[in-house]
Amino acid sequence: MTTTVALANQKGGVAKTTSVASIGAALVEEGQSVLLVDLDPQACLTFSLGIDPEDLELSLHHVLAKGFSPSEVLIETPDGPDLLPATIELARAEADLLTRTGREHVLRAALEQLAEEGRAHDWVLLDCPPSLGVLTVAALTAADAVVVPLQCETLSHRGVGQLLDTVHDVRRFTNRGLEVWGVLPTMYDGRTNHARTVLETISETYDLAVIEPPVPKTIKFAEAPAAGRSILATARTSKGAKAYREVARNLLSRR
Repeated sequence: MTTTVALANQKGGVAKTTSVASIGAALVEEGQSVLLVDLDPQACLTFSLGIDPEDLELSLHHVLAKGFSPSEVLIETPDGPDLLPATIELARAEADLLTRTGREHVLRAALEQLAEEGRAHDWVLLDCPPSLGVLTVAALTAADAVVVPLQCETLSHRGVGQLLDTVHDVRRFTNRGLEVWGVLPTMYDGRTNHARTVLETISETYDLAVIEPPVPKTIKFAEAPAAGRSILATARTSKGAKAYREVARNLLSRR
């Protein structure tokens, strides 16, 4: 059984990419096989895992828009997860998909093809772009569940309602089984009343579960992408690494 989770929030700067890379590495530590999918044309996940998008001849664009097999594009990363990488060409793929019949199902079809080719994974984590466009809808259509990374600041949760409206539409039209597993608090500073209040407000306003523990704010997260690894490799004993290991164990318990 593969569990596919989309990490989505149309607001940028909420640690979506960091969360995908870190949870992926933590799940590998738990003995799981993991596939990460970079759906952002900015290719931040690809770059943060030590792969220069400009050096890639094939990427997710070729799978979604050109009909290439995902097995041809798959890359093994040093942290253990496999990766379907992105390049700037993915922006063109989004435009191409706008006129295609069944565009919402294109990612789901690619993941099913991967499984048919004997490359199934225990977990697939989808790093969605900071928008509610075609690629995010395709990710939600392919997913079993959605997790919403959220910076613990007042302005950062203004778009959550729009995301939940999109989830509602996806449930109605393309993926009835999609679940919302909850909010993942990121860049959390427990010393401030503000951060704690925002966390409580989110839970009450949107009736969403909070995935524990909150991921603390630390400079170690900024250092990891420069090394092309996740924080679990670059700062194994840091507060951030420990938090993501616990988050991964919490997600494992939901399967």
